[in-house]
Amino acid sequence: MIGPVRIPRAHHFATAQIEPDRQVELWERHNAESLIALACRPPVARSFAAVEVNLQLERVHLARVRGTRHVVERSAELVEAKPTEAIAVYMTITGEAVFEQDGHRRVLRPGQLLVCDGDRPFLRGFSRGLEELAVKVPRAEFSALTGLATVPAPVVVDVGAGRNPHGRALARLAGRAVRQDRPMPADEQAVVELVSVLAAPDHVGLPVAHRAAARTFIEERFTDPTLRAADIASGTGISERHLSRLFAAAGTSLPGHILSRRLDAAYSMLTSEPTRGLRTSDVAAGCGFTSVAYFSRTFRERFGITAGEVRAGSA
Repeated sequence: MIGPVRIPRAHHFATAQIEPDRQVELWERHNAESLIALACRPPVARSFAAVEVNLQLERVHLARVRGTRHVVERSAELVEAKPTEAIAVYMTITGEAVFEQDGHRRVLRPGQLLVCDGDRPFLRGFSRGLEELAVKVPRAEFSALTGLATVPAPVVVDVGAGRNPHGRALARLAGRAVRQDRPMPADEQAVVELVSVLAAPDHVGLPVAHRAAARTFIEERFTDPTLRAADIASGTGISERHLSRLFAAAGTSLPGHILSRRLDAAYSMLTSEPTRGLRTSDVAAGCGFTSVAYFSRTFRERFGITAGEVRAGSA
């Protein structure tokens, strides 16, 4: 029997309270332990200020990074010494990020994301500082969906409104999971599938692509109590029967997936300062539930604790 779901908590790291002569050293150590090992080179004789929020899920790692001007390098020697065995995604929020790998140079601007192999040497530069989201997906997970051992070449995607719904959904999932106020637990399987579709669209089977599209549609609308399978099927261009089979193949059901996302949203509301004072009925309604009794029962089944106990424990 599967036990109650536990919501992982994000961890923060900042250089502000570190003596200047050790900021780079400890920043490199932190990244090697929490994300990806990198050599960091800030401008000479300038204090290096950086903040990182890390969230380790069961398989996927999410992060939000902010820092002043610097360059990072993942050399061949560093790859050999500290392999990450993962596919990396960087999503630019502010600033410009120069990325160099295999002799190719790309410039990422706000609203763009890049997918690359974390174990192929690269260099990144931030001449104006940066704020970005980072996603790390285990290579084994990526390979299972694509049949590829690596990302053949770095992929750059525009995630602005209407440009790439998969990229937009990934940015939304990662961004909400690591934000400071009211973090929203991420749909981990959706992250894996979205990264795979973005990095290797020609190598992902139609079932995975269709399921990723359905997850994307649902992520934008799951708090709507009127959301139905017919809406999702129509919005993704597939039949309801096929939609049901897609989620069954992933070990769940369409109603079960929607329910889990609504419960995750409720958990977030109950533990966040701006919404912690809401009544249980208000939380339930705000997450798409039409019955408080059903919400209370399914919440306890999923998390092993009542909504009231969650609220009291976060006070």
